[in-house]
Amino acid sequence: MSIDAVLKGLPDSYSLVDKELITRAYRIAEQAHHDQKRASGEPYISHCIAVAEILAEMCAPPSVVAAGLLHDIVEDTPVTLEDITRDFGEEIAKLVDAVTKLSTLPRVSRGDQHADEEEKEQEARDLASRRGMPDPAEEVDQLMRSRRYDLASETLRKTFLAMADDPQVVLIKLADRLHNMRTLRHMPPQKQRRIAMETMDIFAPLANRLGIWQMKWELEDRAFRYIEPKIYKEIADNLSGRRSVRESQLHEISKRLADILKQSGIKAEVTGRPKHIYSIYRKMARKGVPFELVHDVRGVRIIVPTKADCYSVLGIIHSEWTPIPGEFDDYIAAPKDNFYRSLHTAVLYEDGKTLEVQIRTREMHENAELGIAAHWRYKEHRPDDPDFDRRVVYLRQLMEWRQDVEDAQEFVAGLKSDVFGDRVYVFTPRGDIIDLPAGATPIDFAYHVHTEIGNRCRGAKVGGKLVSLDYQIKTGDQIEILTAKRGGPSRDWLNPHLGLVNTQRARSKIRRWFKLQDREQNITQGKDFIDRELRRLGVTGVNMEQLARSFDYKDLDDFYAAVGCGDLPLRRVVNEFVLSDEIEPEQEFIEKPAAEVSRPTSDEVSVRGLKGLLSNMARCCNPAPGDEIIGYITRGRGATIHRKDCPNILRIQDIERLIEVSWGTGALKSTFQVPVRVKAYDRSGLMRDISTLLAEEDVSMARAKVEVNRSNVAIFDMILEVLDVGHLSRVLDRLERLSNVFEARRVRPG
Repeated sequence: MSIDAVLKGLPDSYSLVDKELITRAYRIAEQAHHDQKRASGEPYISHCIAVAEILAEMCAPPSVVAAGLLHDIVEDTPVTLEDITRDFGEEIAKLVDAVTKLSTLPRVSRGDQHADEEEKEQEARDLASRRGMPDPAEEVDQLMRSRRYDLASETLRKTFLAMADDPQVVLIKLADRLHNMRTLRHMPPQKQRRIAMETMDIFAPLANRLGIWQMKWELEDRAFRYIEPKIYKEIADNLSGRRSVRESQLHEISKRLADILKQSGIKAEVTGRPKHIYSIYRKMARKGVPFELVHDVRGVRIIVPTKADCYSVLGIIHSEWTPIPGEFDDYIAAPKDNFYRSLHTAVLYEDGKTLEVQIRTREMHENAELGIAAHWRYKEHRPDDPDFDRRVVYLRQLMEWRQDVEDAQEFVAGLKSDVFGDRVYVFTPRGDIIDLPAGATPIDFAYHVHTEIGNRCRGAKVGGKLVSLDYQIKTGDQIEILTAKRGGPSRDWLNPHLGLVNTQRARSKIRRWFKLQDREQNITQGKDFIDRELRRLGVTGVNMEQLARSFDYKDLDDFYAAVGCGDLPLRRVVNEFVLSDEIEPEQEFIEKPAAEVSRPTSDEVSVRGLKGLLSNMARCCNPAPGDEIIGYITRGRGATIHRKDCPNILRIQDIERLIEVSWGTGALKSTFQVPVRVKAYDRSGLMRDISTLLAEEDVSMARAKVEVNRSNVAIFDMILEVLDVGHLSRVLDRLERLSNVFEARRVRPG
C-alpha cells in the first residue's frame, strides 16, 4: 500500500499545498516506522496509510489526514512532539498529541503491543502466588479482567473529554480502530474477542453519537463476527445464499419505483440498501423472529432533491402498496439525537413480502453516512456551518456533567445510561421535543430542562394526569413539572433502589447542589445517614474512624461530609459495614427469628482447587449467596467461609491460610432466607401493602409474626426469601417508603 491511494481519494477541494502537506507527513511517518511490523507481518506504515485513507474518504480536512499518518509517531518512535510542531505547525501537533493521550487501551497495531499487559499479568500471577491461592490461574484471570475494565473505563472517559473539546481527534481514533478491526484476523483468538468487545462497547456507540453511520455499521459487523462467530456466519450464509435472487428482485423493485416516481414528476435516485449483519441480528433478537421475518433484509433507499419530495414519495408508496402498521418512523420532523434525518417505512410488496424503504434528500444522506464529518465536505461552500456548530454544542451539552464525575467506572456507567443507551422522545408543555435516555424519570426530565427546575421539582403530570416521580417516561409523553417556590432536591433521589433518578446528568447536578450546601449541614446529614443504616442492619460497635480510613479519609468530618453531599454513595459505605463477634446486635428484639432460618450449606460453596474439603459458614458474618466470600483454613475443621469484608478476615496476619471460594451454581440460582423486621404505625391495609410489595419484588414470605404494642406500633418479624443481598437491599428500601413504615431492617443472626 502506498500514499498514491490516499492522494487519489482526496476531495477535489484539496489544493496542491494540501496534497504536499500530506505527502510530507507520509515521508516522515515512513522513515520513523521503517523498522516496525504489524502482527500480520506488513510494514507498520501500511496502518498509517490506511487510517489516512479512511479519513480522506470522510472528506476530513488536510490537517486531520496528515495527523492520521502521524498518529502513532510520538508514542512509538524517537520523533518528539516538538519535532511535529516544528515541521507541521501547532494544529497538527495538537491533534497528534491528543490522539496519543487517548492511546491507553491495549494496543492492537503490532505483534508486540501487549508487552505491558503481559508484564501486568506476571505481576498478578506473583500476587496470587504470594496469597497462597490453590489455583493462581483463576485469580490471575480475575485480577486481569478487573484491570482491563478499569483501563477501558479511563480510556472511554478520556475519549469523551477529547470529543467534547475537538471532534477531529475522535475521528482519527475511530479511523485507527476501524482499520485495526479490518485486520483483526491476525491476532490470537482471545485478543480478537477482547478487542471486538471493546469496539462494540465503546467505539461503535461513539461513531453513532457522532452520526457516522457508515463507520458505525462496519465496526458493529466486524466486532460481531468475533463476539458471536456462529450467529454471524449463520446470518452471513443466509444473506449470501439468497444474494443473486435478492439482487435481481431489488433491481426490478428499484426500476419499478423509479418509473412510478418519474411518472409523478419526481426526480429520484433509487438504490438497494446495504445489509448490515449486526442490525439484522438485533432485530431478530428484539422481535424474537427468525431471519426470514426481518423486515429490513430487503430494502431500498430513495434520494430526492427536497424535503417536500420526501413526503410526496411517501404518499405515492403508501398509495401504491399497503403500509405495515408500526413500521413508519418520521426522523425528518423529529430527528434522532445524533441529527439523523430520514423517513422509514415498510410496505407489503406485490409478491406478498416485506419491503423496507428509506426516503431522504442528498444532504440528509451525506449527513447520515458521515455525521459530524459531513461538515468538511461542504466547508468550502459554507465556511460558517450552523449545523456543525449545533452538533458541537450538542456534544458539549451531552457531556456537561463530565467535570463532576471523577471515578472512571461511574463515568462509564453514566455514559452507558445517558449516551449509549436507547432513547425516548418527549414533549414539554410548549411542544418542544426533549431527547432522554430510555428509563428516564420526571426528575431526569426536569434537570434536563433546567437545573433550577430539577432542584425544585415536587411532582409531575403526563398528559395532564399526575404521575409518581419514579414513573418511566415513554416516547410521545407530554410532561409538566410541578415545582415549589424554594427548596432543593431530596437525598432519597440518589438512592438507586428507589428508581427516582436514572441519568448521570441529573445525579451530578443533585450532588453538586448538596456539595454547595453548608459543610456543617452535610456533616450532620452524613452522620445521620450512616447511623440510620447501622440501626437498620442491627449493627453496633463499628469503628467509624477505621471505616473513614478505608475510604481514604483521614478526618472523620470529611468522611461524613462526603456522604452527606453525595460524593461518597451510601451504598458503598454500607458494603463496608461488617458484623463480627465484637459487634453486638441491638437488645430490643422480642425473639431471635434467625435461629429458625435455614443457613446456606457447604454444598453451596465451591472451594477452588480443593475438592471434598469440609467447609462451614462463619457465625461472625453470616455469609449469604450474593455476598463476596473467602475461605479460611482452620486446624481440624476444614475451611470456614466468611464474607470478604468480615473484620475477622481483615485482621488475619497469616494470609497464606486464606483460600478462594465461590458460591456454587445451585446457590446462585436459588433463593435464600433472611430474617427481616419492619416497624410501622398500625393502619388498615398495612399487611396487604407489604404483601403486595413483596409479590412485586418476587419475594416469598416463609414465615411472619405480627404484634401491635400499646403505642399502636406494628412489629413484623418475617423470614423472606430473596435472590441476593442486592435484592434484599432494594426490598428494604421499598418497604421503608410505604405509608406509616418508619423502619425496615435485616435482623442479625444470633
